[in-house]
Amino acid sequence: MEWQDRYKLGHEPMDATHREFVDLVNTLAQAGDGEAIAALEALIDHTDAHFAQENRWMEESGFPPLHCHVGEHQRVLASLRSVLSMARKGNPGLGRVVAGEMPAWFDNHAATMDAALAWHMRQVNYVPEGIAA
Repeated sequence: MEWQDRYKLGHEPMDATHREFVDLVNTLAQAGDGEAIAALEALIDHTDAHFAQENRWMEESGFPPLHCHVGEHQRVLASLRSVLSMARKGNPGLGRVVAGEMPAWFDNHAATMDAALAWHMRQVNYVPEGIAA
């Protein structure tokens, strides 16, 4: 998965988190069976924190389609955790399958749901706590 300029949404904390996500997907895609579970765990840990951060921003900024976006986050995390469970039972290569599917999902998610959130935060002049304006 290659970082694309179209992934930049004009909200630096979100953009930085997305760059980390892309890096972790790539690490997972390139992991051998011996490293795949650890790489998948790292992706899940990052994604859990990443989604929690966005969920907090949506709630604090009054983002209207909050429940749709949060629901998407919940479904993706549930899928990742399910794959991790199966990988731990003897099929670590499933992580690479997930890594192969993530670019299409991320491309759509960033262009729609995350772009809408970034736009909304700019419109309401929302600056997350601890982040310089």
